Amino acid sequence: MLVGKSVLRKEDGPLLRGEGKFAADVNFPNQLHMRVVRSTYAHGRIVSVNLAPALALPGVIAAWSFKDVADVPPIDFRLTRLEQLAAYRQTILAKDKVRYVGDPVAVVFAEDPYLAEDAAEHVEVEIEELPVILHADGEIGEFGDGLPTETALIDKSYGDVDAAFATAHATVELSLSIGRHSGVPMETRGAIGRYIAETDMLEMYGAAKVPHWNRDQLAKMFGRTPANTNLYEGHVGGGFGIRGELYPEDVLVCLAAMRLRRPVKWIEDRREHLIAANHSRQQTHHIRAAIDEHGNILAIDDEFFHDQGGYMRTHAATVPDLAAAMLPGPYRIPAYRARGHIRLTNKTPGGTYRAPGRYESTFVRERLLDAVAAKVGIDGVEVRRRNLIPVSEMPVTRELETLGTDIVLDSGDYAKLLDKTLGGIGWTDLRAQIAERRKAGELVGAGIGMFVEKSGLGPFDDVRITVETSGHVEVVTGAASVGQGVETVIAQVCAEKLGVGYDRVSVIHGQTDRIGRGLGAFASRVTVMTGEATRLAALKLRDLALATAAELMQLPVDQLDIVEGEIVRIDGSVGPSMSLAEIAKALEAGDHAPGLVAEASFESKHMTYPYGVHIAVVSIAPDTGGINVERYLVAYDIGKAINPMLVDGQIVGGVAQGLGGALFEEFSYDDRGEPLAVTFADYLMPTAREVPHVEVIITEDAPSPLNPMGLKGAGEGGANAVGAAIAAAIDDALGQPGAITRLPVSPQQVKALINAT
Repeated sequence: MLVGKSVLRKEDGPLLRGEGKFAADVNFPNQLHMRVVRSTYAHGRIVSVNLAPALALPGVIAAWSFKDVADVPPIDFRLTRLEQLAAYRQTILAKDKVRYVGDPVAVVFAEDPYLAEDAAEHVEVEIEELPVILHADGEIGEFGDGLPTETALIDKSYGDVDAAFATAHATVELSLSIGRHSGVPMETRGAIGRYIAETDMLEMYGAAKVPHWNRDQLAKMFGRTPANTNLYEGHVGGGFGIRGELYPEDVLVCLAAMRLRRPVKWIEDRREHLIAANHSRQQTHHIRAAIDEHGNILAIDDEFFHDQGGYMRTHAATVPDLAAAMLPGPYRIPAYRARGHIRLTNKTPGGTYRAPGRYESTFVRERLLDAVAAKVGIDGVEVRRRNLIPVSEMPVTRELETLGTDIVLDSGDYAKLLDKTLGGIGWTDLRAQIAERRKAGELVGAGIGMFVEKSGLGPFDDVRITVETSGHVEVVTGAASVGQGVETVIAQVCAEKLGVGYDRVSVIHGQTDRIGRGLGAFASRVTVMTGEATRLAALKLRDLALATAAELMQLPVDQLDIVEGEIVRIDGSVGPSMSLAEIAKALEAGDHAPGLVAEASFESKHMTYPYGVHIAVVSIAPDTGGINVERYLVAYDIGKAINPMLVDGQIVGGVAQGLGGALFEEFSYDDRGEPLAVTFADYLMPTAREVPHVEVIITEDAPSPLNPMGLKGAGEGGANAVGAAIAAAIDDALGQPGAITRLPVSPQQVKALINAT
């Protein structure tokens, strides 16, 4: 059996041997290099853009401002489209105004990257500075043409919220906020456009995450067809939601390749990445709960403000929509109302980042649960236990929807996982140890956070499996890889179901010329959707191989099996056998074109919902307010783990990113909208020193009924509840319930709380 085993990753060999091929490694003869001229103002009216000084430099081939690309429409939305948002989309170069520092104003194309950078500095841009909006929960301003900076409202509700508050024993109210941060992959963004005039083929290299959608969108923007537009994914140095979306720079390199008839390459530097790639997270919530005398929640009412930055990008309303839809978490909430204001500010535009909307809403909900516990006089574990949805009520329909699907919590035993988590960390002994340390004067505490994730977003995934005449097996899928182990997981499923060795399977992904459609890698969907499509295709291929072998061997098909790529008798008796390679040769030579090949699609209308518990233990330095995370445990139920080692790695990596947002990372701005975190000297990320050993408990108590293998996704649970658990642990260490109301928590903030006591 291969499914369920921690086999080594197929992806690692080339990377360990130094044979990785990232976007920066892709080169073509006679290529040009693109450099972007970016706004140095957060908000302003473009008076003029003079390209002549740049064009006068030897080796500069072309330079463009908006008037040169005015025929190209704005980049459209991929998810959670609301029609009223269309007017707020970003053009590939700024038209009349700039709306954040980093807004692309012009581009230059030169023979080498250094010359392109020099030429960009020669472009003369005159901008009339305008007042800036930096607070999403402040006054509404004007975007332009009479459009307000509040682009849309997200309204989600069920039950009689007002009646619940009218009859409640008590209410609890909080104002909470999450700071602006985002994914910072090792590899910055990059794209290489190439146009082959002889075949009228446009190619883009450096694709990631959603190659097929990006292909279709580029074709639409250029008036082409997907058939003569191809995207190619190489190795990807991290994704996390931020990489792989269609950005202005991707469109520009492709447009330039067609117009200039030369390959065009663009690789951003780290400063560009920190000011121009999607930011995320920043929200302010005003939330209240109606409770009875025992701390049971009767209703939740939340109003929040989502800081979207300068424009609406490809994710449209996805992040605030997920925040509103997923806020109830694993708890029984009889009545619920959320109202989210999507506001534009003069900051870098926003998008998704690992556990988008859930990192934020889990922090808010779990802070609310801790406040309820303090109000009633019970501990944080008990208040959660009292409000958890019992396993007897599963599945639970939430009367909410997100990402085009109704929210139906498919399976889960939340109380059982809570007990396993408490047992795993030794909660009773831990509390006793903390009490003893406090007697000695230490500031130490523990906090807990619970959550429900979403995964396995449909509506489809396609897979084609081919057994070559050599016996090698090739799986082609429309999924994409951002380092999460796609090749490994898909090979495990294929090898087990087909009956071949794991080493004989290769997985091709992210190549739009190899398969007609695909949805890529996002929303923790690949294992669920592509994994099940692979299982179906492998079983079809197995049936074809056995039927062909039965005919050639003149034996009943029910007497045959496939073991390590050989068709053998089930009873083990001695006799003729055939290999899959021989079957492939027979089919290729006969009338069974295209050979030993099978295709399958898996469709799903509902997502799956994994769930988890985080526990953090922190100590605080009284003299500085410095926070040290001593222990961290994550328990996560994913229904079925195809490769537990990969799940463990996903969780640990997610925790590290969650710690960044909880304690270190924030994009801050001065009062003119100038970004203050444009290098790693100012944008602080946790290192190996700050990230503790992460203890992981993977459980399979609640397989999903929505797919035969019971799979749920694993990519985002490690990040989801970090902010919530860390905040609760700091409260506990300080002995100040409800002290932490904002992320990230800085030493200065903690020191001020200590001094205030």
